[in-house]
This record gives sequence, C-alpha cells and structure tokens, in this order.
Amino acid sequence: MSAKRVIEIMDTTLRDGEQTSGVSFLPSEKLQIAKLLLEELKVDRIEVASARVSDGELAGVKKITAWAAEKGYLDQVEVLGFVDTPASVDWILQAGAKVMNLLTKGSLNHLTHQLKKTPQEHFAAIKDSVAYAQAHQVAVNVYLEDWSNGMRNSRDYTLELIDFLTQLPVKRIMLPDTLGLLSPDEVRAYFGLITQKFPGIHFDFHAHNDYDLSIANVMEAVLYGAAGIHTTVNGLGERAGNAPLESVIAVIQDFTELQIGVQEKKLYRVSKLVEQFSGHHIPANKPVVGENVFTQTAGIHADGDNKKNLYFNDLLPERFGRQRKYALGKTSGKANILKNLEELGISLEKDELEKVTKRIIELGDKKERVTTEDLPYIISDVLQNSSISKTIYIEGYHMTHSHGLKPSIQLRLNINGESYDAHATGDGQYDSFMQAVKKIYQSRKQTLPKLIDYHVSIPPGGKTDAFVETVVTWEYGKIFKTKGLDPDQTVAAMMATEKMLNILETLNKNSTPKEPNIYGNEYRAIAR
Repeated sequence: MSAKRVIEIMDTTLRDGEQTSGVSFLPSEKLQIAKLLLEELKVDRIEVASARVSDGELAGVKKITAWAAEKGYLDQVEVLGFVDTPASVDWILQAGAKVMNLLTKGSLNHLTHQLKKTPQEHFAAIKDSVAYAQAHQVAVNVYLEDWSNGMRNSRDYTLELIDFLTQLPVKRIMLPDTLGLLSPDEVRAYFGLITQKFPGIHFDFHAHNDYDLSIANVMEAVLYGAAGIHTTVNGLGERAGNAPLESVIAVIQDFTELQIGVQEKKLYRVSKLVEQFSGHHIPANKPVVGENVFTQTAGIHADGDNKKNLYFNDLLPERFGRQRKYALGKTSGKANILKNLEELGISLEKDELEKVTKRIIELGDKKERVTTEDLPYIISDVLQNSSISKTIYIEGYHMTHSHGLKPSIQLRLNINGESYDAHATGDGQYDSFMQAVKKIYQSRKQTLPKLIDYHVSIPPGGKTDAFVETVVTWEYGKIFKTKGLDPDQTVAAMMATEKMLNILETLNKNSTPKEPNIYGNEYRAIAR
C-alpha cells in the first residue's frame, strides 16, 4: 500500500492575517501565536512578517526567531521579502530568520504597470536576490503575486517565470490567488496544467476568499497537485480574508486521502486566542470554530441524536476540542432540555420537566437563546413557582423612566380575581412599583413584609442579554426568600415580589403575624 501524499500547511496569520483592517499584533502576542502554531497545532511552517516594515515588526520577528532557534523551529519561520537586493535579505538576517519568501510578479499586468520592467529585467533581479540570499545561508521560496490573473491573461509570461524559477535554488514556488477571483474549475485546470508541465516541483497554493470560494479552491488545488496550502487562523486577511486554517484542515481530513500533521484538537483553543489578540470577532455560524456550529437548536434534532445520532456528521465537535450543545429556547423540546440536564447531572420528575419546558419556551420568546448556564436559574424559578399557590398576579403595568424625572408606574394587580389599579412614582423603577403595591395593600388595609435583602445575579458569561435572577429576602414574622427570573432586572424583581404576595396570602390565611414596619424607606435603597 503506497504512503499517503503529505500536504504542508503554511500559516500566515502573523503576516497576511495581520493585514486585516484594524488588526495589529503586539510583539509579545506574535510570539504567543507563533508558539501555539508550531508547538501546539504543529503546522509545518509559519510566515511571520514582511521585511522592512517597521521597528516594531523587527522586534516581533526577533522574539519569534530567538525562541524558534532555541526550540529547533527556525527553518519553519518565514519572512516575506522583496526583489530589492540586498535590503530584504539584510533585514531578515538582522531579524535572525533563515527563510525568505520572495515576492515576484506573477502577471505581466503587474510587472508592466507596477514595476515598469521587462520580463528579462525582472528575471535578472530575481536571480540576483536568490543568489545573495543563498550566499548568506537564507533559504528562498518564491511568491508569484497575481498568479491567478497571470494564468488568465498572460499565461505565456507566467509559465515562463515558473520555468525560470525551477532552474534556481528555490525550495517552493507559491501560487497566490491574490485577488480571490478564481473559480474551482480554474484552480483545477491551472494546477493540472502546471503540475503536469513541471513534475516534481513543490507548489503552494495561497487562496483568498473574496467570492467565499477559498475552501473549494483549496480542495481543487490539493487534489490536482498542490504540495502546500497557505492559511490564516479564523480566515484573517485583507478584504474577505484568506483560507481559514480550521476549515482547510477539516476539508483535507474528511474529503481527501491526503495526509496533514496539524493537531486539529487544538484548533478551537488557538482560534479563540487569536480572536482575543486580533479583536476580530468570530461569527457565531463560522464553520468549525463558530459558537453555534455544534449547537442543536430544534428539539427534533436532539431527539434524533438520542435515537442513533440521526443528526450527526463527520464534523464531531470532540475532534476540535469542543462539545456538542443543545440550545434552549422557543423551539426547544424535551429532548434538548434532557441533554442539558444530563450535562448538569440534574434529574427532574415528568411534571417538573413539563413545567421547565414551558418556562423555557416562554423565556425563549423574550431572549434569542437560553443557555445551559441559565438552566439552574430556570429550574429554581420553576420549582419555587410550583410550591406556591398563585391567587395574586400582576395583570398589567406601564412603567416610565425619564432623565430628570422620577420613574413612575401604572400598575394593575389581580388579587383573588379582583383587579386593583394604582399609580406611583419612586426613586427607581422597582421603588415606584413597590409604592404602587403599597397603595393597593393600604386600600385593602393589609400590611406588607419588610424587605431585608435584595440580591441580583446573572449566569456566567457576562453578556448583556443574560437572564437576571433577583432574590429578595423578606421578614413577616419569619424570614423567607423569593426569586424572579427575566432578561430585565426590574421585571425579575417584580416577579419575585409577586411570589412574595402569594406567600403572604397563604401566611395570612394560616396565621396572624406581628405587624411589621412597612411604610419606611426600605424599598428606596435598593431601587436607585
């Protein structure tokens, strides 16, 4: 059985990825990313900078090369250089690097209008650059900038340049779709032609994603002879970005018989770190590393997963150091909820599960997604509701909160089937609500408990749309607590108070406690 053909992965997050608008890595950040790429992910090569850009770039490369030399990775660290003998090579040597990726013109259009040189002049300058690098023990790979346009519009020139390069001491010839304009059919045709015409030569493919075709083009390139693929973590890069490392790895692993050495289990961790350093947010639906890609939302999917994994594919989250999640919301079914309960180690009775399901659907109408972290709060809320006989409820309210004016509320409370209206203002929204409740209870010649403590918490994650759990501690002959849960803090507190009123109704039926002091300022302090 013949050995699988090996595909090299060269990651250019630290060079081409840094050309993303608004992205600039600190030297220390560059070093951390380089370490993760080479040591953790085990990509074959990394491109870390462009020569002669800035002192900060030089400092960043020096940090990486010093570490790489100590660890034995120096031959895997590459720097973009230019046909400017001796400037780029000297800069690379100063930075401590040993590999130059020489940028040449892969289309006659770029050569004529940007460099304003003839092919012979350009070839001669390339030869000088390669010779100078070789003389200083710097290995050379060569980029053909705008290669895709060259193959479309000046093929004779582009093939002549490749033929010329095969006669020089060049390790790799790197073919970029600089403007991201190729279709998969063109990539297949061009690589098929070139690898047939120049057998045994190592060709890299460098895709851009302007038409969202970078991964399709990568697949055609490797199937038709490319020996190396250039990527960036999270698809960073100018315009629409480069071929995303995470998707390239998944596609090569699952749709080809080719071999790669990248440790895919580390992809998600590296992706999140690069997201943090770059400040460039990963879309929730981005394949492999997006927040939602291993999250089932529809209850029917969770049910299918319970029945012989009917909704699984080869992209198992465990491959990438992740876990499958089952979203909770208005489309959730019991199967989704059961999956989340299993994860938390919680078991509910059938009737409790039905109530939790109903509550999640209600909350899902208010909030896009209910998370596993929300679930304990919801269960606690539901179980407390279940233990309270509900004869009092908030029938309606209209609340205002304006700058320079006190918050006010028009409240309608239903007590044992009879509606009571009250209007009140307060020092905060919850205070105005409590003043209205007090008015209603004063009209009924009833007293209210004293508020002892008011505590607000949200599930882990710190998102602004998180559920708010409000726990209010009351004193009415004895101490008791009520909870409310809602995306809105004031509404959560009102729900906790509604529960308190129902408990109070039960207490009043069973006993006559000492009358507490209820008309002071205890509600104002927590409502500001």
